[in-house]
Amino acid sequence: MKGNIQSEDWNLVIKGHTSLFDLKFNDLWRYRDLLFMFVKRDFVSFYKQTVLGPLWFFIQPIFTTLVFTFVFGNLAKISTDGLPQQLFYLSGITAWNYFSDCLSKTSTVFRDNAAIFGKVYFPRLIMPLSIVVSNLVRFGVQMCLMLIMMFYFWTQNASFHVTYSIIFFPFLVLLMALLGLGMGLIITAMTTKYRDLTFLVTFGVQLLMYGTTVIYPLSAAPEKYKRIIELNPMTGIIEAFRYAFLGKGEFTAWSIGYSVAVTVIVLFFGIIIFNKTEKNFVDTI
Repeated sequence: MKGNIQSEDWNLVIKGHTSLFDLKFNDLWRYRDLLFMFVKRDFVSFYKQTVLGPLWFFIQPIFTTLVFTFVFGNLAKISTDGLPQQLFYLSGITAWNYFSDCLSKTSTVFRDNAAIFGKVYFPRLIMPLSIVVSNLVRFGVQMCLMLIMMFYFWTQNASFHVTYSIIFFPFLVLLMALLGLGMGLIITAMTTKYRDLTFLVTFGVQLLMYGTTVIYPLSAAPEKYKRIIELNPMTGIIEAFRYAFLGKGEFTAWSIGYSVAVTVIVLFFGIIIFNKTEKNFVDTI
């Protein structure tokens, strides 16, 4: 009997103390079914008790585009690089919404799921990953809206064109997801001790948007502020996104390389900090 117990093979071993760099990526793959369950839960729970349901995917970017067109396009007369105003703003909003949703929702993952984390074991990184994946559904719907608007303005002979850079579109989406994930992981780890940060996330994301080329092209930015705006890693991503679909924007190897470098660094530190915090966050949340 004793020999049978010793020879028994275990596929999961939970240890009290592990290395800071032991990220358990194998566990993530083994729990992939749980990942998709969380994705389904996020989608159903958010829209189950709403009147319009998934139509909110369309309503939010449409109204935001109309407001931006009226305020920044008609009143402020900010340049849109010769692109139709509605198309210019919608392209920026679509890309920015995906990044900001990944960041905002990941930044509260410890607080929102403390009850689950304290009761059962599973790789904690699955929870923020499920947020990134579930937000892809919303992003996909808004991309369809953008393509419909592109088709409309194409029938009106508007001045824009799709470029060869569209082949980098999946890579740009991946960059937005990983950057939002990395920043969100850092913030959610910090909020376990400093809860005031949760009140600053929404406000901070809004301010960050104005430091990105969502409502103005990089070419229209004053020269003395242009370098500061380029330090925002989302600037290069949104400029490349616009260039790919609309043919306008500053898409350079330097801008994308900088965005990639910042994303890798932020994601690395985000995962390490998250991995360290999740071991004892239940005692402080």
